[in-house]
Formats: sequence, C-alpha cells, structure tokens
Amino acid sequence: MAFVDDDLEMYMQLNGIVNMEIVNFIDDNEPRRILKQEDPFVELSDRKFIGTYRLSKQLVEELIDTLTPYMNSPMTSSGITIKRKVLTALRFFASGSYQQDIGEHRGAALSQPSVSRCITEVAEALNNPIILNKYIHFPSTIEQLNIIRQGFYNKFGIPGVIGVIDGTHVAIVPPNTADDVYPEHIYVNRKGYHSINTQLICDSDLMILNVCAKFPGSTHDSHIWRLSPVEGLMKQLHAIGQTSYFLLGDSGYPLRQWLLTPLYQPQPNTPEANYNKWFCRTRSIIERCNGVLKMRFRCLLKHRVLHYSLEKAASIINSCTILHNISISNNIPIIRNIEDLTDIDLGNIDNDPEVEQIVNRINPELTAGKRMQQTIIDLYFQ
Repeated sequence: MAFVDDDLEMYMQLNGIVNMEIVNFIDDNEPRRILKQEDPFVELSDRKFIGTYRLSKQLVEELIDTLTPYMNSPMTSSGITIKRKVLTALRFFASGSYQQDIGEHRGAALSQPSVSRCITEVAEALNNPIILNKYIHFPSTIEQLNIIRQGFYNKFGIPGVIGVIDGTHVAIVPPNTADDVYPEHIYVNRKGYHSINTQLICDSDLMILNVCAKFPGSTHDSHIWRLSPVEGLMKQLHAIGQTSYFLLGDSGYPLRQWLLTPLYQPQPNTPEANYNKWFCRTRSIIERCNGVLKMRFRCLLKHRVLHYSLEKAASIINSCTILHNISISNNIPIIRNIEDLTDIDLGNIDNDPEVEQIVNRINPELTAGKRMQQTIIDLYFQ
C-alpha cells in the first residue's frame, strides 16, 4: 500500500510540474501588452502633477522649451517626443523607482530601455554648460554678493555670510573600474557604502550656488574644497581687499578669512559659546537644503541608489540641483507621498576636524582666519 501511495504522490507531483509548465507556456505566449500613454497635463490636477513631477505644469512646459534645442526630435510620427522624454526623466528624478516602473507609469508608457535613453538624453541636456550655468552659478559681481549677504543678514543678524558649504553623499552601485586614480574601493565612504561625495554651497533661501559631483565617497570635504574654483574666487576677493565676504563650513574645513568654522568646545555662557550657537543655527541652512533636495528628488536618497555609470550618476545629481533651484525660485511646495520618511538617511557624514600641519612656520591663512573669527566674536557676541 505504501508503494501505491508513493506512486500516487509522484504522479501528483509530476502532474503539478506539467501544469506549471503549461501555465508558464501560456504566460510566455501572452500577447504583448500595449502600454497606453495618458497626457498628465490633462489627466492630473495641478497638485497631483507637482506631486508626480515636482514642477508645475507651466514650469515643465518652460523646461521643455529650454531643453528642446539640446535634444533630438523624433524622426517619425511614432517616435518619442521631447515632451514625453522630459516627463519620463522628471518622473524618475522625483521617485527614484526602477526604470520598468517608470515606463509603466501612465505618463510615460515606455519600455525599460526607452526610459533609460530618456533619462540619459534629458540629463545630458540639463548638463549642457549653457543650461547648467544658467541655473547653478556662484555670484560673480559685488552686486550679486551683496544681495546674498543681505539675505543672510536679514535672517541671522551677522553681516558677511555669502554662503554655507557642506558635502552630501549620493549612493551609487559599486563602479566597475580599475582606474589607477579612482579605483572601486575609493568610492566606499565612512559609512561603508559606495557613493559620490557631492559638494553643495547654498544661500539663505536654499538656492544652490555651486555643485561638484565628481569625487569618490572616501574623499574628504576639505580636499574637494581645495580643488574648487570657488575657493580661488574667495581668495582673490580677499587679495583685492574685499574682506567682508565669507562662507560657513563645519569643522572638517580649514579655517580661513573667507571660510569660517565653529570653535572647538568653547566654555558655556561665553562669547565664544554664543558664536557657536549662531554658527550652528546659520549653518543648518545647508542641511535643510540637502534635505529638501533629496526629499523632492528621491533618486538621490541613499536607499534608492543610482544604478548608473559614474558619469551618468554625476549628471543626474547635477540635473536634480538644477530642478531644485527652479522649484525654490518659483516657490513650488514639497508634496509628500504616503511613504514614511521619518528615518530617511540623507547621506550626511560628520567630518573629523581639519588638522592644520604647521611645520617650522606660521600658516598665514590660518592666522588670518583666526583673526577674522575673533573679530566677529568681539563685535557681535561680547
């Protein structure tokens, strides 16, 4: 009897396998699904449109007009229009979802390879120097500097600040590179994941004045700053006597006349402690900027991870900063989705204090920085 039962069980198992194969055969031979595209300008309310694409309908139309000269128009009537490409890329920047999910969204209705090509083309257009410099630029005239300085003064009460600087990490897949200068392991940051360390400088309204997204995750913020053209501009300003302008950075940056940092563990209830309180309150602007940038364009969040080459990942980061500035300058609200965002990692990594090596000589830039720092404490915090 046991033999019969075993035969019956085997028969049922084999029969189940056959049935499963039949089901799989049917699934594999289903007619190809035709994705139907809808026009989100018509189908979506203004609020839903912003929640989906992060920009208003009018701003997206303006963006399409701006990018059109730098993109490829469809060669046939069935080709993908520039409008559709832009909407597809915006949807990816906003959500950071897999390309297949983006393609099946009703505003795109595209295959995964088509979505990838759309993201690439739109990001390349946004990274065209003409467009990038239009939306992301550090002030180049005294008049522009004074406008930004006044903004910080109105909010924080101390004259001279023209920007706040910090680095933020954008997660990437491990790069497949044997480069002698930037091998794969250099992209592992201090939290143990692969990233691009992105330098941001913003003003008091969260507008991004400078972005640098080309250094591996293990690179220290101070090293990126030393190679930044903005540092050269700040040094030049002070060299010609324009010493009333400076940036704020955390303790990982070198103290200079043009870049102030906090004091290390000042005594409570002292002018130095009051300086630190003001400093931390003002510098929190860059943390808010980073938070708003990544909440709005979630492809930059750590848990989303950019699955692209290093060059394409950098172009996506730059693209999101441009779109961030467009949103800020037009007062576009952040419309939160249902998902819980309370424990989101924004990619901030605390820096070790910058250690100045002084060998057999005094560092004149550090000395001038300490003098500037003390002058501010004496004038405003006594």
